[in-house]
Amino acid sequence: MNLVQLFHHEADLLEIAAGQTLFSTGEKGDLMYILMSGTAEIIVHGKVVENAEAGAIVGELAMIDDLTRSATVVAKSDCKFLQIERKRFNFLIQQTPHFALHFMRVMADRLRKTDEFL
Repeated sequence: MNLVQLFHHEADLLEIAAGQTLFSTGEKGDLMYILMSGTAEIIVHGKVVENAEAGAIVGELAMIDDLTRSATVVAKSDCKFLQIERKRFNFLIQQTPHFALHFMRVMADRLRKTDEFL
């Protein structure tokens, strides 16, 4: 599923300059983000575990639980992010089965990569 295409009509994007932090480990999270353009690093325990590109979902655990962020996301290049709040996330999961399946695949892929990394 190409999330950039799915949300291409969105105009209200959060712009983050290269080198800036989107969010940090330990912060309270109430949004997830879709990287619409640029590249960003996902960092866990000081190590880059993923180089996210356009279409990537970041901060997704905030939609599942009320715990703090488990990773830090830093823009490698100038980035644009679409912010997704919990109400919209729940709507997308209920009304767009392909989005729900894509979301689960992202989580499964990250779990497998973390297992390999460890």
